[in-house]
Amino acid sequence: MLLGELLARQPHSGGGTSRLGGKALVQAHCHQKSVLGMEADEEMMKRIGVDYEVLDSGCCGMAGSFGFEKAKYDISMACAERVLLPALRAAAPDTLVIANGFSCREQIAQATGREALHLADLLALASARGAA
Repeated sequence: MLLGELLARQPHSGGGTSRLGGKALVQAHCHQKSVLGMEADEEMMKRIGVDYEVLDSGCCGMAGSFGFEKAKYDISMACAERVLLPALRAAAPDTLVIANGFSCREQIAQATGREALHLADLLALASARGAA
């Protein structure tokens, strides 16, 4: 069970005074999107008032160590350039980037210099704002 699934089952998780708002682009981790689904994560983003878009990008291209291998670097970047990287470059600087996958966050950081947040980071931001 992923964090989003656990928290979505709790009626008082997120929402209330823990509203973050803002816009976010979401890079779904391949395994999560294909096997587990994104519904719970989307529910949590709704609860904290984030206007999000789950990118139809497929794999980010990193896929564990795949993108680090010299012989596969060009393929890795081609995957990322299909949708993910152009969307991030076109996004406003204050648009949050959400990616639960470690590999996805690494690909985003190395290719764009932007920091992608895990859902836990996003919820922590909302909680901190609610407490302030």
